[in-house]
Amino acid sequence: MTTQPDGKNAHRPEDIQPEMPLVEHLLELRNRLLKMVLAVIICFAAIYPFANELYLLISQPLRDLLPVGQTMIATDITSPFFAPLKLALVLAVFVAIPVILYQLWSFIAPGLYAHEKKLAFPLLFTSVVLFYLGAAFAYYVVFPLVFGFFTAIGPEGIVELPDISSYLNFVLKMFFAFGVAFEIPIATILLILTGATTPEDLAAKRPYIVVGCFVIGMLLTPPDIISQTLLAVPMWLLFELGILFGRLARREVEAPDATDTSNE
Repeated sequence: MTTQPDGKNAHRPEDIQPEMPLVEHLLELRNRLLKMVLAVIICFAAIYPFANELYLLISQPLRDLLPVGQTMIATDITSPFFAPLKLALVLAVFVAIPVILYQLWSFIAPGLYAHEKKLAFPLLFTSVVLFYLGAAFAYYVVFPLVFGFFTAIGPEGIVELPDISSYLNFVLKMFFAFGVAFEIPIATILLILTGATTPEDLAAKRPYIVVGCFVIGMLLTPPDIISQTLLAVPMWLLFELGILFGRLARREVEAPDATDTSNE
């Protein structure tokens, strides 16, 4: 095992992949992007025939809370067509996320060292699962509480007839907000592994992080304390989870170097 002048272990030559010419990199990137687009198109073709049924499913949390005899409306003549179409397209991207991330992984993997690959793939897999968990949390926990709050707080004599396009924009925004918020452990681990910060520094900044979570919850959710809290509290807990796993990941990265040093 060779060492660098500063005493740190150098990476083994067999870990380093041969460099590719720029043109080959661009061709590889183009092929990966085409596969991502193809995956989205295939998912869209499979989802679109069921777009109307999926819209009914995604609007169920609100429709269940509307008074008897009231329903959703379309204020634009094209909304009954474009709202399900937009939903099908967004769901196609959501469903294709594993393929998209796999293509990204395949593109960058040759430039990674062995110990980096060992951690990168689990992080990619976990990021997909966390994004889906965030969307599921929004649908099953947040939507019933938020819609229950809004439908109950309105003045008497006001008939609620939600527009299907406005509702879709709202729920997609919430799905995205909670999906991204649930990626906090991955972001925290990456910051620790890249050396941008340490678990100890993050723990010392905990009060500022908690305040930041509530500020983000205020910006990304409707102006009610329920949805803001339902986003801010999971973000804080996921931040703490990221610190915990960040410590474990750092030990995993440092372990091979310690082993190599002891064998010299």
